[in-house]
Amino acid sequence: MDYATLKSLKPSEFEDAASGYRTVGDMASQAKDDVESQIIAGMRKPVDGQAVLEGEAAEAAVVQLRKLATNFHYTQVECALITTALNSLAYELRAAKDTLDAAVEDAEAEKFTVGSDGSVSYPAAGDKVDGKMPEGGTVQGSAKGKPTNQPIDPTGDANDAADALDRQAANIHPNPNFGRAVAIANRIAQAVYDATQADEKWAPKLRSLKADDDLHVSRYDWADTQSDTSGVRSGARDYLDDIKHPPKDGSPTDNAKWWKGLSDQEKADYAAMYPAGLGKLDGIPADVRDEANRIELAEKRADYQIRLDAIPKEPTKFKDLGPNVTAYTQEWLDWHHKYEGEKGRLEGALKGMDAIQNRFDQTGRKGLPEAYLLGFSPEGRGRAIVANGNPDTADHTAVYVPGTTSNLSKIHGDINRMTNLWHASEPLAPGQKVSTITWLGYDAPQNIVTDATRPGYANTGAPAFNQFVDGLNASNESGTDSHVTAIGHSYGSTLIGSAARQGDLNADDVIFAGSPGVQVGSAEGLDVPRGHVWNEYADDDPVPELGRAFHGGDKSSRFWHDADMPIIPADAQFGAHQMTTDTEGHSGYWDYDLDREDSSQSLLNQANVVVGRHDKVQISD
Repeated sequence: MDYATLKSLKPSEFEDAASGYRTVGDMASQAKDDVESQIIAGMRKPVDGQAVLEGEAAEAAVVQLRKLATNFHYTQVECALITTALNSLAYELRAAKDTLDAAVEDAEAEKFTVGSDGSVSYPAAGDKVDGKMPEGGTVQGSAKGKPTNQPIDPTGDANDAADALDRQAANIHPNPNFGRAVAIANRIAQAVYDATQADEKWAPKLRSLKADDDLHVSRYDWADTQSDTSGVRSGARDYLDDIKHPPKDGSPTDNAKWWKGLSDQEKADYAAMYPAGLGKLDGIPADVRDEANRIELAEKRADYQIRLDAIPKEPTKFKDLGPNVTAYTQEWLDWHHKYEGEKGRLEGALKGMDAIQNRFDQTGRKGLPEAYLLGFSPEGRGRAIVANGNPDTADHTAVYVPGTTSNLSKIHGDINRMTNLWHASEPLAPGQKVSTITWLGYDAPQNIVTDATRPGYANTGAPAFNQFVDGLNASNESGTDSHVTAIGHSYGSTLIGSAARQGDLNADDVIFAGSPGVQVGSAEGLDVPRGHVWNEYADDDPVPELGRAFHGGDKSSRFWHDADMPIIPADAQFGAHQMTTDTEGHSGYWDYDLDREDSSQSLLNQANVVVGRHDKVQISD
């Protein structure tokens, strides 16, 4: 870029272009939502007990509509990146243009002339020498960061050396205009240099922000968005620094206040550049977290699938050594040592991601509301927080914590339990909104014998649970807190008990199912109003008795049967309402026949608590 180009440049044109891309992205986002939550859900909306459209043709149409929604989603993500890139380019060019304009104004004030090449001409001035006034001249500026032909000390800084030489030349020059002209010329040169650097940095980045010329969004397209985001984020560092970041270790209330304090453009830029971080912030609106986490899900799902596909095919495992004698092949042993663990980890994570996507795809079936992904990470054992319905607008919200062996690869069953609870609860609250949430926001114990006996998993995960529930209240739009019910299954009940013991649980009701103990020996220790602790214990559920010795109340307290028998929620002395159950085993508490829309009594009791119909709960003798 040269002086003349920068002089005529209008950074606002790039901002206008960014605004246009943002508009396209917003339209794509709205179109995606309309396809998923209006068109597809509308096709499944029951009328007189029958779906509007059924059969192979209808399902094929749904498949195509999902592909269309994916195209809109991808367009939305890429447009957001282009918007941020253009705004950052405009930001850098404006800084350079402002520097140039200020330098030209100063030149005009000094009666200097700026040439078409950015040089500065100055008039004769100064004390006469031999009867002559020192002549005027023309100088060409030099920018910092740009190589100079002037000799410098190789052990020093080039820019400092150049500045020193300029000052020395100005001090000894007989024309006082010379030094001022050099300073102005240097500012002009710096502005041109900075604008050129911005142009050279952003031109290739913007050229790379384009999709393939087809309508299929492949895993490679989604994987490419990760690289695109990283490139734009690194290039836009100065521009993004002007956006206030969320408070470090902020409370949900702090996070909510920070988000509300950003402008619409700042929100859009932050969401585009930091989706993974934004999706984790409790107190942020559910729709914002959902969109951020869906981007993370799409990108990670693509990345993990590409990595899985790159693993070589498993070689022949055995070789014959003779009659009835086999041995492992060396090829298989090498493959097993190098790839088996990674293959299992990738497959497990992808299984969990597919389960989350499957829940998205179920929206509209039997009236099931839109799903919100409030937390997601495939790292380690994985994290997933999935809501049925928007908790920000809900009158009643249930948060379910799963127990031992829970991880991302097994999230399907836990998601289904909360869809069942939503189906059972929603008809009981006419005119009100219900949201049921699966909260896998902690590392659950994975082994019943060696891990589930330890309280550390619960104690470590409990603060995150408290913060999440606080976040629900901070982001609720009703003006008053939603009625929140915390539900713990098995070891998940231990986590809820630990959350109450460690801090403010901030729930209105607590339900335990198959609880092995909750670290406190009385309902009074659970930080909810008296009479709002509920328990379910199926007769053939072995976990409560097995866990009693490990997760009962403090042995030093009065909540103890004898030296070997701590009190757990299934005991009358605990003080919980013992709800009737009609299900079997440790995992039947959420049994629901979707086709018949028939709920077990175990689930119906939970639903009545969730919607505040406490007097309708069946209590066992």
